[in-house]
Amino acid sequence: MPDKLKPGQPAPESGQYKVVGPRGGDKGREVTSTKDKPLPPTQNPGERYILADKTKHKGDK
Repeated sequence: MPDKLKPGQPAPESGQYKVVGPRGGDKGREVTSTKDKPLPPTQNPGERYILADKTKHKGDK
């Protein structure tokens, strides 16, 4: 399972982050975040983020 990131933690990569519950269940929400910017607060305590889709940049392979 990928690393779960806490709200306020800097995003390791730019992209779409899926919101997951305390036990890893998908909450059906995603947020867009930029690398090194803090992830936004979640709607409920215990929710975390998982990188769902990394932003593709020109020249990426």
